[in-house]
Amino acid sequence: MQARRGRTVVDMTSLNAPETAPSPALSAARSAASALSFIDVSKHFAGNDGRPLEVLRGVSFDLPAGAIVAILGPSGAGKSTLLNLAAGLIRPDDGRVAVLGADTSGAVDWGRVGYMFQDDRLLPWRVALGNVTLALEAGSMPAPERRRRAGAALAMVGLADFAEAYPHQLSGGMRSRVALARSLVGEPELLLMDEPFSRLDPQTRASLHRELLRIRDLRRLSILFVTHDVEEAVVLADRIVLMSARPGQVRETVELALPHPRTGTDEATALVNRLRATLEETPAEETIR
Repeated sequence: MQARRGRTVVDMTSLNAPETAPSPALSAARSAASALSFIDVSKHFAGNDGRPLEVLRGVSFDLPAGAIVAILGPSGAGKSTLLNLAAGLIRPDDGRVAVLGADTSGAVDWGRVGYMFQDDRLLPWRVALGNVTLALEAGSMPAPERRRRAGAALAMVGLADFAEAYPHQLSGGMRSRVALARSLVGEPELLLMDEPFSRLDPQTRASLHRELLRIRDLRRLSILFVTHDVEEAVVLADRIVLMSARPGQVRETVELALPHPRTGTDEATALVNRLRATLEETPAEETIR
């Protein structure tokens, strides 16, 4: 584990060796290869008393192409706000957000971006296949091609035999797989995930973690994953962005070079314990001047 100025590198070889700060040329190369970049982003919303509520302050980090970056932090740190900024649903007050090389203030090919919500949001009157095709119905794709792609997406998440099942006939884990298939059916390059497995039991969640890593490798997906679960972040991520309490700032960036599977390994357990301790030390709200 190597640390320097808010950046930590966790690997199999070292616990305390200093890390050399990246050169400007290396930083530029990383940015060029990024699927998503936040550059000095700040955001305010109107508070209950009408005064501006500062949610994010000067947030900067990258999601390298093909990587999984987990955003971890206390409630109110602006984690979901970062996802909504990445999805183009809201705009930053200051700074820039670049998605697949394009600034969100300009023309972004949003068809290359998928979004998986905390709730599965399945329509109860549609079977699994119909819930997945829903993601393709806004365009001009012919219905047979929509069904073919939806069937392939369900097969990819292991639900080929449940295409005609209604949501009430599916377990929680199966419903999450349908939601994952729906977010992947458009063949996105960037997938935004807002605590999608938080309501599942530990065994089902672990199974979906393995499935997500497999699909990431298969599709070469770039994934931004918001979670409150420290172990989930360590199990999945290539990089963890640890946020401070409101106003959310990047408190620490952790680079993980640990092989998969990580669950139960000494290195992963040590990192989980350290990150939990750090979060427990974080006040519910900070005012940084």
